Parts: sequence; structure tokens; C-alpha cells
Amino acid sequence: MPTMPPNSALNVLFAHVAYEFEAPFSARNTGMSFEIAKSAAELEAKIANADVLSVSGLWKNDLAPKAKKLKLIQSISAGTDQYDRGVLKTHGIRLASGQGVNANAVAEHAISLMLALSRQLHFLRDHQHQKHWRPMQGDRRVREDEIEGKTVLIVGMGGIGQRLAHLCKAFGMTVIGTRRDPAKGGGAADEIHADAELIKLIPRADFVVLTTALTPETTGLIGREQLAAMKPTAFLVNVARGKVCDELAVTAALSAKMIAGAALDVTTEEPLSADSPLWAMPQVIITPHSAGETVRYEDRVIDLLIENVGRLQRGESRLANEIV
Repeated sequence: MPTMPPNSALNVLFAHVAYEFEAPFSARNTGMSFEIAKSAAELEAKIANADVLSVSGLWKNDLAPKAKKLKLIQSISAGTDQYDRGVLKTHGIRLASGQGVNANAVAEHAISLMLALSRQLHFLRDHQHQKHWRPMQGDRRVREDEIEGKTVLIVGMGGIGQRLAHLCKAFGMTVIGTRRDPAKGGGAADEIHADAELIKLIPRADFVVLTTALTPETTGLIGREQLAAMKPTAFLVNVARGKVCDELAVTAALSAKMIAGAALDVTTEEPLSADSPLWAMPQVIITPHSAGETVRYEDRVIDLLIENVGRLQRGESRLANEIV
């Protein structure tokens, strides 16, 4: 296990193309020095001086031999597929994920999308651009709705799913959740079921919300069969990963009006291709994989980093969100 120097001798390198770590980290007065890298070239140039690295997409495994002082990588993202575990172990580098740092943000984004679909905010925004004041709706079949009393099926009851369940209960919804091991519980959910029961649960839902991790088992989890099982009045919300859905099947179901609409924060390929028919579908809301991004994101990553530095300084063997 690597020995972590005291804060006064530590240098932290934050490497991300967009996120701003300078101000929130400076405000902590940790006594650690730090540097910022905004590109792969900057990361490579500065990594030799880093004891601790906080990074996500800029990481490349061939950097490990150049990181002579590096003892800890605190991933900015929850996903850690980009890190070769064997390479890190060979070079004595510990790795912790950013799992949980965006749980509340993604859950709030999901509930926002559910409200927007129910209140038809996307249609009303389109009318605004057209300078059209829509008259009152006499036809109840096309009028705005409320989410109170509706049933939401949350697919993936980890941190995000459980936080979303709590928010949905506050709105008076019935919450059904699925997870690989239902014995781990469902928090505020009214019911918790195994993933294998998904197809039996879908017909009950007014909203099917995907918050599951992308794994071989969840790739293509929502396809033709699952979409056909949804109510024609139901909505699909994906804040998980694009490949959890069969995007062609989703597009076909929306085109055929098999479901009422969808809100997609993620797509199979990102950015979504300009020629995708999803862009032009009025019943679809697309957000640019922004569910997890709020002004609190950097602070939550810093919280994890400080916690894990402290654990290594105290000689503890386990990290928060430990991967390696």
C-alpha cells in the first residue's frame, strides 16, 4: 500500500477539459498544493509531479509509467472502464471511483424530465418559439397531466434510483423498483423486484425511468418487447446510458406512437447524430448527457478525494468507492 505524505508535501493534479476545480479546492485550505490540466498534453506534462490525480476522460494507461510519484487516482466519474487495473497495480497506484457524486443531480434531472413530459413543457416551448398562444384544451386526451397518483418503474435501484424514488414519493407517486439483488432493498420504493421481473412490471408503469449501470446484462435492456409492453400513455426516461436502450427500437416505437413520449439524457452515440430522427420528434426531450452536471459536482469529487487521501495517510487499507 502506498505511503501518502502529509498535506504540506502533497501535490494534487486535477485534469478535466471542462470542470473548474481551482476555486472550490482553494477554498478548502487543505494545505495541499495543486495544479490544473485542461488537455491531454497538459496532463502528460504535469503528471510526473502529482501524488494524487483527479481525472476521468483524459486518462490513458500509458501515463502510469510516467507518474513516478502517483499514489492515488480519484476518478471524477463513476465509470472506471478507462483504467487498466493491472497497470495500476503494477505501478502501486490506488483507484477510487466518483460513484455517488452526481446521484442527487441525476435524480433531480429525471424528476424534472418526468414533470416536463407530464406538463408538456416541450410542446409549450415550441409554441413559444412560434409566438403561438395555445388556447385552453377541451380534449382531455391531449391536455397536460399531473404525476401525483401515477406509477413509476425505476430500473436500477442504486444510489440514483433510490434518491429518485424518494423524490417520486414526495410527489405522491407509486414507486416500483428493480435491481439485480432485490435483497439489498429499495429505499423509499413501494415495491422492489429482481431485474428478471422487468417485463411483467412494465405494463403497470406510467413512467419507465432507467437509472441502471451499463453492464453486459443491461445492454439493450429496453428493446422491442419491453416497449411493446408499455402503456400507450406511458413515457420512457433514460438517465442511465444510451446503450441500455435499443435506440432503433425506441425510435420506431415513438414513430408508431406506441408510447406517449420519451426524455433522453443519453444516446447510443454521443453527440447524437444530426441526422437522427429523434431530434425532430415533438414528443421527445433530448438533453446532452447533462443530468449529472451541477455547480456542486466539483465539491463532491473533492470531498471524496480528501476522504481518501486521509485514509491513506492514516494507513487504512480501504478507500471510499475503492476500485484498486
